[in-house]
Amino acid sequence: MYAATPDNRPRGPVNVHTLHRMKREGEKIAALTAYDYTFAALEDAAGVDVMLVGDSLGMVVQGRDSTLPVTVEEIVYHCRCVAAGRHRALIMADMPFMSHGTLEQGLANAGLLMKQGGAHMVKVEGAADQARLIAAMASAGVPVCAHLGLRPQSVHKLGGYRVQGKDEKSAKIMIDDAVVLEEAGADMLLLECVPAALAERISTHARIPVIGIGAGSGCDGQILVVQDMLGITQGKTPKFAHDFMPGQDSVASAVEAYVVAVKSGGFPAAEHCF
Repeated sequence: MYAATPDNRPRGPVNVHTLHRMKREGEKIAALTAYDYTFAALEDAAGVDVMLVGDSLGMVVQGRDSTLPVTVEEIVYHCRCVAAGRHRALIMADMPFMSHGTLEQGLANAGLLMKQGGAHMVKVEGAADQARLIAAMASAGVPVCAHLGLRPQSVHKLGGYRVQGKDEKSAKIMIDDAVVLEEAGADMLLLECVPAALAERISTHARIPVIGIGAGSGCDGQILVVQDMLGITQGKTPKFAHDFMPGQDSVASAVEAYVVAVKSGGFPAAEHCF
C-alpha cells in the first residue's frame, strides 16, 4: 500500500502538522471525498491523506442539482460513517450553505462537526469576509481550510460553475484574500477552478498547504470527488477530473493509482488545467 513509508513503516495519523510538514518537504497531498464507511476504509488503506466529507454529497449521493440543500445534520451523519473507516487520514468536513451566517452559528456548527461527526478540520467557503470567523475558530481550536475560487455554495451569485481569477483584477483579489485568510488562522487553503499560473503563485507564497481541484499541478496537493475519479459521475464530468478505473482490476487499485499519480506529479496533466 502507498500508505507505507519507503522503509515500510506505517505512517502515523495525519494531522495539521503532518500536512504542513508535507508542504515544507515537497510531498504532494492526496485528497478525495468520502461519504461512507466502505469508501473511507478503502481510501484510508490506499494512502489518501485527507478525506473530505463534502457538501457535494448533495449532488452525488442525494441526487440534488446543487450543494445548497445539504444540512449540518447530514454532514455530521456522513462524517460519523467516514470516521468509522478511518485509521490514518485526516477527516475534513464542509460547513454547509448558511451554516455560518453568524459567528456564533459558525462556531456552534463547527463544534457539532468535530464533537458529533468526528471531523478533524472544517472547510469554509468564502473570501476575506470570512476572516473573522476563521480567527474565532482558530482561537477555539478548530482547524480550518479556507475555500477560494469557484465556490459551489455561491453558484447563483457567481452566475454558474465558472473558472475564477481569469483577469488581473480578480486574480489580485484572490491573492489578497488568500493572504488575509492565512493571517486569520486558516490551516489550509483549497483552490477550485483557478488558472494554473495563479494557483501556483498562491501556493508558492502561502505558508500553509494549498490543495487544488482544477487548479493545476503547482498546488501542494490535489482533491477530486471520488465518483469523478472512478468515472461513475452521472452527467457531464468536469474538465479537471480523470477516470482512474481503466486498466485497474478493482476500485481499491484505482484509488491507489490516483494516490500514486498525485504523489508523483503525474496528475493533474495539462488537459485537466485552466
